[in-house]
Amino acid sequence: MINVTGFRYCRLGTANLEDTVTFAQDIIGLEVVGRENGFVYTRGDDRDHNICYFQGDPADQTMGLELDTFEELDGAESALKALGLAVHRGTEEEAAARRCMGYINFKDPSGNSIDLTVRPFASGRRYFPSRDAGIDEFSHIGLCVTNPREAEKFWSTVFNFKTSDWIGWSALMTFDAVHHRFALFPSARPGIQHINFQVKETDDIMKSDYFLKDHQVRIQAGPGRHSLSGARFLYFYGPDNMIYEYSCGVRMVDETWRARQFPVADASFCAWGCSPDLSVVLEGSSAAD
Repeated sequence: MINVTGFRYCRLGTANLEDTVTFAQDIIGLEVVGRENGFVYTRGDDRDHNICYFQGDPADQTMGLELDTFEELDGAESALKALGLAVHRGTEEEAAARRCMGYINFKDPSGNSIDLTVRPFASGRRYFPSRDAGIDEFSHIGLCVTNPREAEKFWSTVFNFKTSDWIGWSALMTFDAVHHRFALFPSARPGIQHINFQVKETDDIMKSDYFLKDHQVRIQAGPGRHSLSGARFLYFYGPDNMIYEYSCGVRMVDETWRARQFPVADASFCAWGCSPDLSVVLEGSSAAD
């Protein structure tokens, strides 16, 4: 089993790099920490970076996970190849662009591009936000999968992910004590469905709700409180229709936690009564059959 120990970054192509970086700074509240060879590195915590933007196809997206040792990276490469998956071993230059000492890349059974990194960089400087959104951690993503049942099986048998809860066919999965590090959404295509940043408190959620509306940013859902994880949330759209989320107060789970099945219904998403767009868990649901 491949043992993931960290959730590191997303790499996102964008149709207009400068507009997207401006949105990341001025609206989301991320810090730009570097510009190199067409890549712009941004962050919302004390890691080297959380999101790397580049000019390109918005469908060109990669999620970066962390393994502890090079021996584990070698083992992961062998295990993935044994499953018939193509694996790319990154060069030193490619690793430098990902701000890590080494990595491999593969595509999961849905076609999602995944980097497995070793010794990703930390930062010697404290995160300094471009606006006070209250962000303190880059926490999880929503991942589009073409067959949610097979995707859940892949991440829980090949990797050390465990399911915390289900909503419809969508599994919310984690490799540590946080309720979920990604949520698997049925879809006709691969890709990153949303990107989450944890904020310190509910006040930050509410202040950002007013701020985003004042700046004519389209709200996707919220403010609300997730019925599954307990987190207070606010989802909003950014460039290229990428959905970003602020949340706080996420539930912690341990080995005694037993996954629960929730139906696809408004109350399963929000205990406060907001009405989210349920198409994100209904799209491609027949792939689970």
